[in-house]
Parts: sequence; structure tokens; C-alpha cells
Amino acid sequence: MQGEAQEQLVEQPVAGRSVEALWTGAKAGALLVALYMSLFHVSIVRGGSMSPGIHDGDRILVDQLGPLLGSVARGDIVVLRCPLDPRYDYIKRVVALPGETVEVRHGRVWIDGFELEEPYVERQDPRSALRMVVPDDSYFVMGDNRRHSSDSREFGVVAGEQLVGVVGVRLWPLERAGALP
Repeated sequence: MQGEAQEQLVEQPVAGRSVEALWTGAKAGALLVALYMSLFHVSIVRGGSMSPGIHDGDRILVDQLGPLLGSVARGDIVVLRCPLDPRYDYIKRVVALPGETVEVRHGRVWIDGFELEEPYVERQDPRSALRMVVPDDSYFVMGDNRRHSSDSREFGVVAGEQLVGVVGVRLWPLERAGALP
């Protein structure tokens, strides 16, 4: 019996092994693509609320795993379901984290009594004023283009479950492709 088994292995055509290896590779590739697509997706930015850093029409890569693992940090750019109409996704920057006191005075942002450095904001909105404590599992988000952004100043905090993903990379246009600040 042992000799027969060896004989069968020797007689197996090379083409059969190649097809089997190709099929195994295709299944592994499809699994990797499905896994990648469930963790990341490409979005097209609509609107100018994040200018000057992100422009209308930019293509961005959204990491959907970050919010699931609770790895959202201050300064992260996030895609979220709009609290006023969940049919739409917004792109904003996380300004305050759960449990922090956020205060906006004359357009400047203060977190727990310390002014936030925001080099990505070109012009502040001096009309903005508010003070609140961010509830657990919620985030205070703002657009970088403060004068033209619908954000937590308007619709309040964003629950963690409304976060779609974290944006770290612009894919298009090619001349501005790369990591986002």
C-alpha cells in the first residue's frame, strides 16, 4: 500500500499541481481583498470644511478598524455619520476626547484649561463660543475651515458608534497624495 501511495504521487501530473496551487493562491488573494475592503475603503471628499489641508474632490483612505479598537486620538481626521442625517458622511478633526472639557472662545479652542495648538486651521471663526464636557464614548469634532464647517458646534458631540473610520492618507490627486497632518 505504501508503495502504491508513492506511485500515485509520482504519477500526478505537474499541471494538476499547478492548477491546485493557482486555485489556493486565488482563494487566499480573494480572502485578503475581502479583509482589506472590510477594514479600509476609499472615499471622495465633498465640500470645503477641511480646507486648506483637504479639498473638495480629494480621494482619501479610511481605516475602519481604528474606531472599533478605540484608537481615536485628538487631532485625528475622522469620517462620521452625520448626527443630523445619517445618510451622509462628514469628514472632521477630533478636537476633544471623552471626559474632557472643551471651550471655544473667540474661535480659539481650549481643552481642560489649556489652549489647543491648531496649525492646520488657517482662519479661526471669532463668532464661536461654547463650553461643555464631552460625555463618555463621545467626541467633539470640528472642521479645519472653521467659518464654513457644520460640526460639533452645531450638532453637538459625536457618539463613538457614529465614527466610520480614521483618515490618514490622501490617495488623489497624485501631486498631493500622502500622509495627512
